[in-house]
Amino acid sequence: MSSFPTLRIQKCSAHLLGLVLIMLMVACPSIVQAQRVPNEIENIDYLITYGAQADLARGDDDHVQILFFSVPKSYKAPFYIRVYDPDTGGQHDELHGAANTSIRFSLLGGKSAYTNKDAQKVNPTGNYASGNPLASKVFGSESTYDANWYSFGPFNPLQGEDVPDMDAHVFKLVVEGLQGDDGNQYRCFLSELNTSNRAIEGANVFAYEYTFKLPKSRGVSHIYPFVDKSVISVTQYNFDYDRDGDILLYSVAKNRHPGAISNDKEWAKSKHAVADAEKNTTLDIQFQKAKEGENAVSFYITNQYDEAIPFFTIPIGGPPRYRYDLKVNIKSASGN
Repeated sequence: MSSFPTLRIQKCSAHLLGLVLIMLMVACPSIVQAQRVPNEIENIDYLITYGAQADLARGDDDHVQILFFSVPKSYKAPFYIRVYDPDTGGQHDELHGAANTSIRFSLLGGKSAYTNKDAQKVNPTGNYASGNPLASKVFGSESTYDANWYSFGPFNPLQGEDVPDMDAHVFKLVVEGLQGDDGNQYRCFLSELNTSNRAIEGANVFAYEYTFKLPKSRGVSHIYPFVDKSVISVTQYNFDYDRDGDILLYSVAKNRHPGAISNDKEWAKSKHAVADAEKNTTLDIQFQKAKEGENAVSFYITNQYDEAIPFFTIPIGGPPRYRYDLKVNIKSASGN
């Protein structure tokens, strides 16, 4: 598990998240259809979850990944949550000797699936798998699923947790490394169909922590947290980045703002004041990879109360653009 203290629930309310989703649909009607996780605009090929016996030096701090799928109440038809390459042992996975890893994918809905405080912590402790179990499957090294899709469902939208302020039903996917030391690389898609990917209009996916594989070649990957009006500072945490380039913050008021970077098997963190102009906007956290080769990293971001901030698979309002003529007013972390 992470060495940092367990975090309290983010004060970004369900009402705010609902407003954010509406903003996304209005400002970016084209990219709202893109419900692949991780999303192409993030330039992250795969999420990765390692078996429970994997060395932390491989980049996974806790061997658990949690994703939330928001389905608008206006959508009434059945849907599926599809996983690409859910096995561990094929062409997209990270093996350390003979394949020996089992990963469990669990879908949960109903009361407390999203709103339970433990579900929104960056450390998988307590009742993080809250809610009603809807489907679960353990994948090993079965070649059947190598570079293929597995579909969970069909699900009725009413099986999700009813979150009135979001005007949506929310489902939770918990991915857990049960045993072994290999890395399972996978993608997910929220789809209307069982055998192909057709996006649900108005749906979205978000998380409070990512463990992901950076591209093998040098390049830039992005994470897009949304900063609400109450935030006066953010702290970014990254684990096992191996000093593989820079981590830079971009926004309407920040241009190449450097963040602390971690060494092998270590956490690094840096605190950054939030300007008034950045409130109710998206930040662009860029991982500017400088070396060739494999590298997995874990990441999350908090506000001034050490509460995790959700980030969406596509940026709210699109990627932020720095305003060169903007007059920036940054308050201190104390609010003065």
